[in-house]
Amino acid sequence: MRTEPGPHDVVRIEYDPNRSAHIALIKNRDPNAEGVKKWSYILACEGLRAGHIVESFRKGIPDGLKIRGKGMAMDDNDFASMSSSLAIGLLRARTVMPGNVLPLRLIPAGTIIHSISLKPEGRGILVRSAGSFGQVVVHEDSGKYTHVRLQSGEVRRVLQDCVATIGKVSNPLWKGRSLGKAGRARWLGRRPHVRGVAMNAVDHPHGGGRGKSKSNKHPRSIWGWLTKGKRTRKPGPKGPKGSNKMVVRERPRGVEKRAR
Repeated sequence: MRTEPGPHDVVRIEYDPNRSAHIALIKNRDPNAEGVKKWSYILACEGLRAGHIVESFRKGIPDGLKIRGKGMAMDDNDFASMSSSLAIGLLRARTVMPGNVLPLRLIPAGTIIHSISLKPEGRGILVRSAGSFGQVVVHEDSGKYTHVRLQSGEVRRVLQDCVATIGKVSNPLWKGRSLGKAGRARWLGRRPHVRGVAMNAVDHPHGGGRGKSKSNKHPRSIWGWLTKGKRTRKPGPKGPKGSNKMVVRERPRGVEKRAR
């Protein structure tokens, strides 16, 4: 979790066998920083290279970046009441950069983001896999929630005090990789798949019969659950009343998904 303020230099981009995206080693410019406060790893965004500078604004805008105009100063408290669009534009130009961490309230609508947290003091848990990204849709007038479109297409309300990282996650070609051989899939823990119609009736709902017949049954799993299109998850606007008030629009399914 990136809590240390101040500029950090990107030392190098590294491969991580435990995730699909790349990671970046960053170094804190503060000479008094030691241990994990001086050296740390972050999720690398697309386009991030060695020599770039990233910064975390989780704790607010530092004094060095507070913009002073005609007899007024802009900080976190009076940001919403700042009437000068030029001052806001200057602030965004200096903070909204790939790899920077910002509270959602300071990120303009339409910005591509990743590593989104759901708690103001929590770590980023949404949109972290290779090539994925979210997008800020709109800020509510109440000043409490921001609508964020996730990779699945779901639009969700997130507290404006929660943070996100600017940019798209690195390594977008991950989804197009070829494993090359069956053994590599076994290294990843994937076991062979056997068709239900090739089993005996005692082993699968599709088993038994003469030839490739599943006895006119709807496609089911080995445990008897409907496996094509049947909804088994209840949260969301179409589920029980008030089950998930944070979801504004569910992810597209079926015809909606094919039309995207």
